[in-house]
Formats: sequence, C-alpha cells, structure tokens
Amino acid sequence: MKLATFEPPEEACLDQRVGCYDDDAETLVDVTAAYATLLANRGEQCPNEIARAHAPTDMIAFLERGERATDAAEEAIEFVRETGGGTGIDGRRLAYDLDEVSLLSPVPNPTSLRDYMVVEEHVRNALGDDIPEEWFELPVYYKADSNCIGHPDQDIEWPSYTEEMDYELELAAVIGKEGRDIAAENADEYIAGYTIYNDLSARDMQFREMEVNLGPSKGKDFNGSNVLGPFLVTPNSIRIDDVRMTARVNGEVWSEGTLGAMQHSFAEMIEHTSQSQYLYPGDVLGSGTIGMGCGLEMDRYLSRGDTVELEVEGIGTLRNRIVEL
Repeated sequence: MKLATFEPPEEACLDQRVGCYDDDAETLVDVTAAYATLLANRGEQCPNEIARAHAPTDMIAFLERGERATDAAEEAIEFVRETGGGTGIDGRRLAYDLDEVSLLSPVPNPTSLRDYMVVEEHVRNALGDDIPEEWFELPVYYKADSNCIGHPDQDIEWPSYTEEMDYELELAAVIGKEGRDIAAENADEYIAGYTIYNDLSARDMQFREMEVNLGPSKGKDFNGSNVLGPFLVTPNSIRIDDVRMTARVNGEVWSEGTLGAMQHSFAEMIEHTSQSQYLYPGDVLGSGTIGMGCGLEMDRYLSRGDTVELEVEGIGTLRNRIVEL
C-alpha cells in the first residue's frame, strides 16, 4: 500500500488529506471521503464521523489507528474501483490523478526526526578508514529539525551561508505504534512504512561546526532541508534490503545502489533508540546515506538551480529544485 498526504486542487479546500495510491487505476484515492461514502451506501447513520474516526485526514492520526485505518483504505480503494469514483456524500471528489494534486511529505509534521549512518561504504568514504569502534557497536544518530521538512516538487532555498550544498540518498522508516524498550525481534510491528529521505546538507558549515564536537546543526537545519516522499509504502509492499536507489542531478545519474549490507538494521535502530524512551507514531528514522550516495563522496557538489531526483524502486521519485531566492 502506498499512502500519501496531499492537498486537493479545489480552491475552497485548504485542508490536507490522506490518500492511497491505486497502482492499477493510477489514481490517488481520498481515503476519508471514499470510506465515508462507502459507509453511507451501507446505511450508516453518521458516515462522516465514523470515517474520520477510523481513517483520519491527518497522517499521524491515521497511523495511530493502525489496522483499522489501513483496512478502511483498502475498502476505500475497492469501492472506488467498483463505482468509478466520482463525488462523495460531502461533495468531495473521491479520486484524483497525481498531476491534479500537491503531494506533501507523507508525514508533514513528524513528531521527531532522527538520522543514522549505517552503511559502511559511506562511512569509509566520509570518514576514512579510521572508523571508531563505537560505530560498529551502536546505531548512532543525530536529531534533525522536524520543523525543516521539505515536500515533493518543492523549490528548496539555497542557504545564504553555504557554497557546498549536497544531497544524500536515503530511506526512512516511519513509526506507526507507540512503544518503549522494544526488542529488535519485535521492532518490525512498529514500522508503519518507508519513504525516500533526501537529507540535504550545507557541507562547509557542517564541517566547521563539527570541529567543536557538536552538531551537525546549521549544516543540516535550514528551510526544507529534510525532504521526505513522495509516498509512505507499507512494509508488506516493499523489500528495502535490495530495492534499487538512484540519484540524478539535472537528469544525470550521480549515485545508484542499494542499502545492501546495513551494519545496523532498522529493527536494531528501534531497539537502541527506544531504550528508556518512547517512540511515537510519526517519528521518522533515516537510514543514512548509501555508498556513494552523496556529493561528498565524489567531491562534487550541487549548483544553484540544480534539480535533484531521488528514485527508489517501489516508492517513486522525490524531485526538488535548489534555488537562490
């Protein structure tokens, strides 16, 4: 299942919605609207209220509902297939072509955002062969700014203080269930899905500030620096260990590969991170960069006006232009 947060095209409709992409029909189904219409057809007396309770329009609330929400999404897609879509009981359209809507980050306002570094090839390319023993023992992470979220097809502002802008080709897991002290063997049930993560970096600033053994901070924190999307794909629909991942800049392939041999799995990240601490629906955990998955590893950086596309098999393409405003 591919989930998305989107803004409909109707001028009078300013709210965000949860959509489920129907690969067969190549349409994005408004889950709440379609489910409400389905319930009305079944004779439910309060279909809108029940639909919003079972399949809310906010992604974090949707994830909190667990199987109740995903079951509603599956029923909504099947209903739209059988009826052909059209307009729902509240006057909303039930399905859209992707080019009619604005896709947002699947989780526009993450409850938290952590980024790890678990692929040895990237670590060796970035740090050299003198890798600390702790890296092999612990899935270490930094806390990114969950207020600096970028969206698919958004123009990202070039930070005023950098001359070395870089992309990073990553996957991210989104937590779907609250828990703490989670054992690795149970961690998969806490993952709602996976999405593409472009961890944009102001490298020159990052290197300067980390000389004092803190950070990264402004090297990572600027408007739109954490780009997520376009879809959140549920774990039963993707095998993340071998999906092809590609980065293109202005149409030219700069990076390609897979997560491959992760030193620490997402399950191990969850186990480590949840020690004496709760994880919540909407928390985002980044994998870190794949080998040769950023300009730093090639000594090749972005230029103003470049378009960056990160494509992951089974998820889609996350596209952004880096502009100077």
